[in-house]
Amino acid sequence: MNITILGATGRVGRIFTLQALQDGHQVTALVRNENRLADAVKKNENFQPVVGDAKNPADISRAISNNTDIVFSALSTDKTTTLTEAVPAIIEEMENKKVERFISIGTAGILQARSEPSQFRFQSNESKRRSTRAAQEHAEVYHLLKKSNLTWTIFCPTYLPEGEITKNVQFDLDFLPESGSQITTGNTAWFTYNNMMNSMFFMQRVGLVEAEK
Repeated sequence: MNITILGATGRVGRIFTLQALQDGHQVTALVRNENRLADAVKKNENFQPVVGDAKNPADISRAISNNTDIVFSALSTDKTTTLTEAVPAIIEEMENKKVERFISIGTAGILQARSEPSQFRFQSNESKRRSTRAAQEHAEVYHLLKKSNLTWTIFCPTYLPEGEITKNVQFDLDFLPESGSQITTGNTAWFTYNNMMNSMFFMQRVGLVEAEK
């Protein structure tokens, strides 16, 4: 497959990128700084970097082609409006080029609260974060995707420390699983990558945790 990746140098994106290349996929990545890419990525013959800024629609256009099968975004908010600036351009470019499948890494804050199902978790007493700014950005992305014609999935990990792949993942649709308080970057990337085309998750938010031992 031809996969376009945004956020390929980030904590989840870099692991996802390596998995895709190891399996022989063609990967195009929009990056601001090629020097942040791992040598194993830069030297892979199936990897094509596009240097640019996700907030620039012209750069988004260069990264997504008519041959793209999947667009994967691991963009973070960076305490800015990166997501809400980038995603409208991504949606427009994908719709114009007839690219349907979009997957992204969100936040557990935009899942529904079990205690108040009509509310997002970040709006309820389930949220432990003082600031809701990042969650509000992710929520806006969710609303934009629901209005689009894309076949989208938002994978929503809870607390996300650095860590390896153990494949110890539990998920739930629209809600965060009740057991588990964290999930590593490795497990998040592994689960997302291995469910890129899983129709169970089409048009869904997927809450992710690691099962408590």
